[in-house]
Amino acid sequence: MNFPPVSVVIVSWNRPAALIRCLTGVAQLDYAPMEVIVVACTAGVEAVQASRFFPHVKLEEAPVPNIAKARNSGIALASGDIVAFIDDDAVPEPLWLRHLVRAFDNPNVTSASGVVLGRNGISWQWGRSEIDETGARVALTVDGDDPIVWAPKAGRGAKTEGTNMAFRRSVLLREGGFDEAFAYYLDESDLNYRLGRLGEQSAFVPLAQVHHSFVANSVRRDDRVPRDLALLGRSQAAFVARHCPKERRISARSSFVAEQRNRLLRHMQTGALMPDDVHRLLGGLSHGWSQGEAQPVVPPQPFESRNADFRRYPTQVDAPRKYLSQLSFKCAKSHQCAQKLAESGYVTTLFNFSLNGYYHSVSFTSSGYWIQSGGVYGRSTRNGRLFQPWRLENRVVAETMRVSPVRG
Repeated sequence: MNFPPVSVVIVSWNRPAALIRCLTGVAQLDYAPMEVIVVACTAGVEAVQASRFFPHVKLEEAPVPNIAKARNSGIALASGDIVAFIDDDAVPEPLWLRHLVRAFDNPNVTSASGVVLGRNGISWQWGRSEIDETGARVALTVDGDDPIVWAPKAGRGAKTEGTNMAFRRSVLLREGGFDEAFAYYLDESDLNYRLGRLGEQSAFVPLAQVHHSFVANSVRRDDRVPRDLALLGRSQAAFVARHCPKERRISARSSFVAEQRNRLLRHMQTGALMPDDVHRLLGGLSHGWSQGEAQPVVPPQPFESRNADFRRYPTQVDAPRKYLSQLSFKCAKSHQCAQKLAESGYVTTLFNFSLNGYYHSVSFTSSGYWIQSGGVYGRSTRNGRLFQPWRLENRVVAETMRVSPVRG
């Protein structure tokens, strides 16, 4: 089967270890032809240069921490018909691109997005949704595994997730890519809202799945507790200024501030924040909003590609799959075996189960294999029964069948 050439863009800022882990996962994608473009800070560039991936990637240093600007640099370097995006603190399932690119078989679809899995690697962090004219997310239903096409509607835009999305490159170049006024947040929402107003269609692909781990950055801790809300406020104000009717802007700001205040109060109740922290963070939010309101609205302009050479990235097309299982108290040798299999080119999953009813979690190791931990009798999907009297071998078969549509 022939697939369209895809350029995968990864933006990274001060998270070199996460970036290398992401590249390790991308190398296991069952897709070709594909190229990888990394736009990163100095630490990220140096990490890639010291890694085995360096000869195979297009690499550019980002001068400032602006995700929209960095993504535009990636678009300019891209040569594929489709440009896909994933964040440095995420890892794709091996069949991610195969599923995501299916959406573009429909000639009317210009963008696509899939499922973002949360920290436990099983529950959906983000699913199918759209955005309104204030930038607020509106959840939509999902029925089945087939791609769902979003039709444009007044006052709404499709919601592609920044860490799991793809666009036709021709559309990105024509529309000027991402608005660089959105340095941290809502850059993809702004682009999708603009595309929706032009009548462009988007698709949601349930089987195109990415694991997102929320590695710490300058504006949040690794437990998702905010460090600074100024950039968030600035981007939200910029979105409202561009897309929200004037008569709704005051209420949009009030709703957004109330939402953020409630979020901070929940963190304070758990002891993650102190009252002074809440006051400081809300002050930063207000300051950022004022900055966003003051920014001039300058529509992005079409731009040209800077590099027509397609640099093929060595992926694991039709690589053999290996599913291992072991009870947790006997697991040391299984980890070694899983690592060796991964180094030998197998897409490897280790089921590390214990004899109890603990909930399951899934993660991708820096050594390049997947590990699913939990109790033989416990839940994997969170809508399952609390306790299930499985035999170990039957549970392994059931979990293999559960993950195989996205892992192979």
